[in-house]
Amino acid sequence: MSNTDASVGKEGSAASPEKENTQAAGRPTGTEEAAKKKAISRYSEMQSAARFPIKLPISVKSHSGESTTETQNISANGVLFQVVDAEMPVGSSVDFTISLPAAVVGAEADVRLDCKGRVVRNFEEAGRHGVGVVIDEYRFDRH
Repeated sequence: MSNTDASVGKEGSAASPEKENTQAAGRPTGTEEAAKKKAISRYSEMQSAARFPIKLPISVKSHSGESTTETQNISANGVLFQVVDAEMPVGSSVDFTISLPAAVVGAEADVRLDCKGRVVRNFEEAGRHGVGVVIDEYRFDRH
């Protein structure tokens, strides 16, 4: 057995998984690139659903605090809304409640749609920060 054969599979060798997934500083690893591609794919999936330009009151809770705003559009997969002073990075978790007026849903009282989701898009428009969120879980709640 040669010296080259003896080093195969040992820590620090070219064959080790740690070496295969690391690159020069500042460059993404193979795992990071796969996660990014998955997020882009999920965002494309969200974009493929029909979006409806419905303006409804929404209260948002994230790691940066609570705020109230209005939806810009809603789809089967998610919601787009603007926030003024909240920092919500892509991938962060968000809890939010959309208020559906009684008159719109044909109920005696307003209906709340309590949701848990993840930020999949951030944008800046006319000095306001917009956020696209995919809905992971939801629950209807009548007042």
